[in-house]
Amino acid sequence: MDSETPRARRVLLAKPRGYCAGVDRAVEAVERALDQYGAPIYVRKQIVHNTHVVKRLEGRGAVFVEDTEQVPEGAIVVFSAHGVAPSVHQEAADRRLKTIDATCPLVTKVHNEAKRFAAKDYDILLIGHEGHEEVEGTAGEAPQHIQLVDGLDGVEGVEIRDPEKVVWLSQTTLSVDETTETVNRLRGRFPNLIDPPSDDICYATSNRQTAVKEIAAESDLVIVVGSTNSSNSKRLVEVAKDYGAGASYLVDDASFVQEEWLDGVTTVGVTSGASVPEELVDGVLARLAESGFGDVQEVESVKESMRFALPHELRRDLRSA
Repeated sequence: MDSETPRARRVLLAKPRGYCAGVDRAVEAVERALDQYGAPIYVRKQIVHNTHVVKRLEGRGAVFVEDTEQVPEGAIVVFSAHGVAPSVHQEAADRRLKTIDATCPLVTKVHNEAKRFAAKDYDILLIGHEGHEEVEGTAGEAPQHIQLVDGLDGVEGVEIRDPEKVVWLSQTTLSVDETTETVNRLRGRFPNLIDPPSDDICYATSNRQTAVKEIAAESDLVIVVGSTNSSNSKRLVEVAKDYGAGASYLVDDASFVQEEWLDGVTTVGVTSGASVPEELVDGVLARLAESGFGDVQEVESVKESMRFALPHELRRDLRSA
């Protein structure tokens, strides 16, 4: 082929992408609660970190609040996929709220690890982002034992009581590579640092990062569909850049895609965060097709089949209906 012949424009579409099992479960929990009990259904925090999902559920009668004190006494409240501290459960009980706990089971696993190590009087180093709802929920399980380590910059400030009794846990939506680097630096200070019983970074976060790594090196540009408050979506942008993408941007939907991003570009990688419905990806693909990127090649790196049952409180009421 003549070296001067321009390459055809194409899209490399990462798979897996979009909804994970925990997000799917949480969103369905709100939808089924609305069907079962009627509106309004209150939801503490965003059920998942996606503005479009939240807006759609609001349209059906979900009311999103920051704190349980904003929920009328005796009403129904759903706890988000990110989990809550025990104090929040107590606040809900004090207000006689009917609770539906949509915490992702993989987050619950980290909570249980925190409780178990705290009961054995370990210092727990929780790797995560300060202020993130998941971190607040996990830290609330054992506040006297947990120290937050917010990335590499947080390592030097860690102080522990006994170097023989220290363990690390992590937020489930972090960058796999960055977390490994943080753990290695912690282990440089504390050689006997114990690993969690199983990987805390969830399968979906890890799989989506693996998928974007596979397409990044061949992409002049990677577009990640996801909201700005989505930790796992932001990590995908970082991973794409680290693994060879010429540029990478986070977009909430197709309207955020800018024409100038496509100047001189022949290959666009596309993926989406774990809280993103597929129709938002379809919208971005349609937008790219308008600019000549109609050839879409799906690149599957990992197969996923994980499913989680609905929260038990909701399953019980659905069975008795």
